[in-house]
Amino acid sequence: MAVQTIRWTGNAVRIIDQTRLPNKLVYINCRDVDTLWHAIKELKVRGAPALGVAAAYGVLLGLKDFKGSSSAQLVGRVCEVCDYIGKSRPTAVNLFNSLSQMQALALNNVDKPVAILKAVLWAEANAIYEEDRAVCRAMGKHGATLIKNGMTVMTVCNAGGLATADYGTALGVMYAAKEAGKKFKVYALETRPLLQGARLTAWELMKNKIDVTLICDNMAATVMKTKGVDIIFTGADRIASNGDAANKIGTYMLAVLAQHHGVPFYVVAPKTTFDLKIKTGKEIPIEERKPEEVTSFGLRPTAPKGVKVFNPAFDVTPSGLMSGIVTEYGIIRAPYVKNIHKVLLYDA
Repeated sequence: MAVQTIRWTGNAVRIIDQTRLPNKLVYINCRDVDTLWHAIKELKVRGAPALGVAAAYGVLLGLKDFKGSSSAQLVGRVCEVCDYIGKSRPTAVNLFNSLSQMQALALNNVDKPVAILKAVLWAEANAIYEEDRAVCRAMGKHGATLIKNGMTVMTVCNAGGLATADYGTALGVMYAAKEAGKKFKVYALETRPLLQGARLTAWELMKNKIDVTLICDNMAATVMKTKGVDIIFTGADRIASNGDAANKIGTYMLAVLAQHHGVPFYVVAPKTTFDLKIKTGKEIPIEERKPEEVTSFGLRPTAPKGVKVFNPAFDVTPSGLMSGIVTEYGIIRAPYVKNIHKVLLYDA
């Protein structure tokens, strides 16, 4: 990506306001944890890896005004901030992984002076940021081997640079393939109700000069049948230990259609998106959002006033519908329970 989705400026978390894209590229400087919390809740910053980075930097924001001299008090403040940020959105496990990492570090260094403890937390937040950048590149390299010259690729939602600290997950595979000199085209689903595919993925791919065609979500089956889709890549917000993956609503539908049409379906996600504490996707909490996202288009009402609305932000794709999961360590294939643990817990 030629633009930075998220970065620490020294006294603020600078993010791209993704609700303003594609019409305007606007940056927001979150100078306090409340501003960042609302930015996460309102999807101004989104995407599981980017939320992990935002959470880590949010802890730093929460400590900016700490005036105490006791490390125990500082650790207490860290715990409060982590609990607060954790209530912003429930599904993306990267957010919780980063918060747990920061909180554990604080607890393990409670014997250090306040200045040292703050420095340790600052270094950890930056390490989380840099790790995401490196992981994006590694996933892109592994996934790019799946794309051949002349292929037609499909994707849903936005799993690109806007969803991470650098390169993206699913779109990172495409960027790496392009850098390797491969020629291919992409069909991007618009991704109702908030149009992350139309507003964000199409914007990213065009900006990076990748041949992209935008389609409505309900056109996916026809495009697979008539346009010869060769492979599908999606991101994920949480992956269970059996490989079931939660991603933006519509991903499960896409996987079912892919199986019917014989199209390989790959999820692209880093180790930090796996939740090995849960056995299946049935245990993944699914965020439900406000009905206005469905009953209006922008500021224009598109449904009868008072109609009942069901608006889950995510669905869960069973691992049996996947051809593989692309990670920074390589491509994990079935049997998923065995191979996920083998790959991700190699150093256990």
